Amino acid sequence: MIVGSGLRHVKKTMLSAGAAVALAAGLLAGVPAPSQAAASQACDIYAAGGTPCVAAHSTTRALYASYNGSLYQVRRSSDNATQNIGLLSAGGYANAAAQDSFCARTTCVITVIYDQSGRGNHLTQAPPGGFSGPAAGGYDNLAVATAAPTMVGGHKAYGVFVAPGTGYRNNNTNGIARGDQPEGMYAVFDGTHYNGGCCFDYGNAETNSRDNGNGTMEAIYFGNIKVWGYGTGNGPWVMADLENGLFSGVNPGYNAGNPTVSHRYLTAIVKGEPNHWSIRAGNAQSGNLSTYYNGARPNAAGYNPMKKEGAIILGIGGDNSNDSAGTFYEGVMTSGYPTDATENAVQANIVAAGYK
Repeated sequence: MIVGSGLRHVKKTMLSAGAAVALAAGLLAGVPAPSQAAASQACDIYAAGGTPCVAAHSTTRALYASYNGSLYQVRRSSDNATQNIGLLSAGGYANAAAQDSFCARTTCVITVIYDQSGRGNHLTQAPPGGFSGPAAGGYDNLAVATAAPTMVGGHKAYGVFVAPGTGYRNNNTNGIARGDQPEGMYAVFDGTHYNGGCCFDYGNAETNSRDNGNGTMEAIYFGNIKVWGYGTGNGPWVMADLENGLFSGVNPGYNAGNPTVSHRYLTAIVKGEPNHWSIRAGNAQSGNLSTYYNGARPNAAGYNPMKKEGAIILGIGGDNSNDSAGTFYEGVMTSGYPTDATENAVQANIVAAGYK
């Protein structure tokens, strides 16, 4: 297991999964006013469950109750100046007014999505790999900073709008699962913004931006491509990108347990450990998570044991395939395989955050 004791924000005393649920139950029993931060945020809940965050990315809010740093950086086209966008208060929501002021009368792009975990796993412009991007030097494009406006907790914020050709990556990470080590991850996406291009992912990928074979990735995928795997209906589906396969369940191709989902705000989860993995999802605005798959590694060669490499990607495939579309608001990766109870508590926290 990856050791998470170096995290700046992780509590020294680990609580049970039941305690993690209690944290969320307390939050929901007295949902804070929109201007206030929650007493416990998503990564506090993961830490309480014994599976601390080793990467925590969001352009909308803090993922630790104590976090008061920058969420992301923007660069404006008028003079190429940059500015970090932070929070209205510790543990709270993004200061979108700071972006609006800095980017007034010009265009801004998001250049860095900061890692709140203290591990330094920031996401920046994805470099070329097996595929080249459309920007200078074969890099991928950066997201236009105003393209995904939203409201969260009664406050204006911006997501990361991924048009085809856009992508973020970190190939030199700290603490992300490698080999067959256990990990979990969730992301909040716009469930109405997707396409059939490969591949709108968030999660664990190859460190050289190339296809290194089956099992060298473990990432959340969202979209309606049917080349590798798919579920019921016409999509989109939450699936796992494990390299050379998008899996909707144990078998390559069709799996009846994986439904079409299209919530305006979607919570998507993939987690894996030795010969065991799971897909879960739910409405990020209300209700509980559903489990679409929970069982053995895929019934195909090369995925047991896994050979994860530990890079982090957003909006692209592991080999920098960049034909996909989607919108990202927040997401984390953990050390260790989270319990369903911990994830249920995180879902309650996301709902309480108030995306609209």
